[in-house]
Amino acid sequence: MRKRAKSTTNLQNKRRMLFFLVCFFLVTIALVVRLGYIQLIKGEEYRKQAMENWSRDITISAKRGTIYDAKGKKLAVSVNSSTVTCFPADVKKSVKSAIDNNDNEEDSSLTKILKKLNKTMFTEETAADSIPVNTKTPEETAQILSEILEMDYEEVLKKITSDFNYVVLKKWINDEQAQKIREQELSGINIIEDNKRVYPYGNFAPYVLGFTNIDQNGLYGVEATYNDYLTGIPGRTVVNTDAYGRELPFGYNEYYESQDGLGVVLAIDEVIQHYAESAAQKVMTDYNAKRATILVMDPNTGDVLAMASKPDYDPNDPKMPIDENIRAEWETLPDKELQNAWFDMWRNPAVNDIYEPGSTFKLITTATALEENAASLNSTYFCDGFVRQIKGENIRCWRYYRPHGQQTLSEAIQNSCNDALAQIGLDIGKEAFYKYLKAFGFEEQSGIMLNGEALGLVKEPENMKDVDVVTQAFGQGIAITPIQLITAVSAISNGGNLMEPRIVKQLIDEDGNIIRNFDTVIRRKVISNETSKIMLQIMKDSAEAGTKQAYRAGYRIGGKSGTAQKVIDGRYIDGKFISSFIGVAPVDNPRAVVMVMVDEPDKNIGYYGSIVAGPVAADLLENILKYYDVEPVYTEEELGHVEQQMVTVPNLLGLTIAEATDMLIKTGLESNITIEVDAEKVVKSQFPKAGEEVVRKSMVTLVLN
Repeated sequence: MRKRAKSTTNLQNKRRMLFFLVCFFLVTIALVVRLGYIQLIKGEEYRKQAMENWSRDITISAKRGTIYDAKGKKLAVSVNSSTVTCFPADVKKSVKSAIDNNDNEEDSSLTKILKKLNKTMFTEETAADSIPVNTKTPEETAQILSEILEMDYEEVLKKITSDFNYVVLKKWINDEQAQKIREQELSGINIIEDNKRVYPYGNFAPYVLGFTNIDQNGLYGVEATYNDYLTGIPGRTVVNTDAYGRELPFGYNEYYESQDGLGVVLAIDEVIQHYAESAAQKVMTDYNAKRATILVMDPNTGDVLAMASKPDYDPNDPKMPIDENIRAEWETLPDKELQNAWFDMWRNPAVNDIYEPGSTFKLITTATALEENAASLNSTYFCDGFVRQIKGENIRCWRYYRPHGQQTLSEAIQNSCNDALAQIGLDIGKEAFYKYLKAFGFEEQSGIMLNGEALGLVKEPENMKDVDVVTQAFGQGIAITPIQLITAVSAISNGGNLMEPRIVKQLIDEDGNIIRNFDTVIRRKVISNETSKIMLQIMKDSAEAGTKQAYRAGYRIGGKSGTAQKVIDGRYIDGKFISSFIGVAPVDNPRAVVMVMVDEPDKNIGYYGSIVAGPVAADLLENILKYYDVEPVYTEEELGHVEQQMVTVPNLLGLTIAEATDMLIKTGLESNITIEVDAEKVVKSQFPKAGEEVVRKSMVTLVLN
């Protein structure tokens, strides 16, 4: 029995041993399989997680490229700055936070061990610095940062305790703030080198330059359209950290250098831009206008030498208007309306907006007629005050109360006669007229590299009636952009080549080496050299004999004024006008084309293009030619102007426009009235005043009731 019992026990022991061996084998197999799974299948993932736990990847901003004017003046630069960033996970690893949360727990923890070690191994003076982790709770960290950065506490706390891996607390802090944060040695909080976009001249050429957002991406202007060139390639640095996100003093660091963006050289000339900015501000102020826009173009290259519009904004603070009155109005706007107001302020009227050009468009019609042999310098036109070719339509010449009578082509332009231009348009014909409207670029974008360029509104022949031909011929019933018009008039001035407006000339690196040239582009030949020469003479005659306010002795200015009633929501608005002038100088060798457009000048002060915009354009052209060292060439008449016959300005107050016009003509003077007005309107003021001595054929400005 004893043997049997012993045998049974041995058998049980063997079974137990076998069981344990099998279990051990299975466990070993399981461990091998698990290790293989971890190594072979999940190894890369776990390696990444490990790397994330003991390293931090910090982006190094690339310096955005500089924007220069044509002469190398820096108009937009990037300067070194500092940005506060945060790794929220590291902030939330705060030992102090863990201590506070675990003091009442029964089980032993790393926090308690560290706490005990801190008390036993170090003196009271050194204990605080002995634990290599942050001793601030997230709440304490938020309080410190909010005070230094002058930010809302709740906002800071929300950011530093978020679930994001990486957040930016505040960009572009000053050196004092950066130093204070460094001294706090806050876990998870970093100061990184950054770049801030700065526009040294403030509200200078904002509609050309545009601006960037907080991430240094261009939003408007050249900053937006050339963003890919201006933006560099960011670098990065990888640093080893401890379990609490603090950089290890002897850890392995990796550094990948950033590549700065390319510099952009504009066609804009800083001097000419200043002329344009000053002129726009002055004319807007003088005439209490809603807006003033000025363009300057080199007709031979298409280079945009200046682009100014007032009121404007400072790209350094693009949400804040320069005009104090506008700023006050915006303070009461709801958020949605305020946002719309920003967008309106950032719109570039020279490129983004269309308008009816009025009489300035007569230059296009005349050039078309000459090129199509529908008119010549020998052509004559009779004005009886009404356009009688279109039955059932009441279309009048602006001076219907005293018709222009018989006149040559050049005189018709000088007189800005709607009756004559209507006949010229009909002589051209709608098919040919449309062909040239397309050829001059009014149905396409000009090609200027600025965002949001609008298209002109031109009727196609099948939708064009005779009345449309007539009205378009003198600049009504057609809508175009200022950049389209100045480009077309530049083609008229340069021998007939439609140029693509050039806003950027070159891309350069930080050493000034040219990376890319943007050559001038001729889109197409529109008119012949001969037609161009004739048009320049007609424009000169118009400026000297018609729009006398645009005449400057010796500088051979040519041009045409326009006064167009504004169209809002598809209808003409009484009392609201766009006064404009487009001119070129010198006409014998064009160097610059200038367009001045004044939106809603105060009609009680003056609103005729000849008197509002004409002098501005002439002064600007004279300044540009002096800047170019173009010597004035005087005629004998100009040299002897002191010997010219002088006349006395009569008293015109209280006279009707018809009576005043008669008296001026008899005296040898002319009025500034160049658009249709009520014949019974009475003169309420005049300039020059009655009794003043002026040169014969001078223009007298009349303000009507």
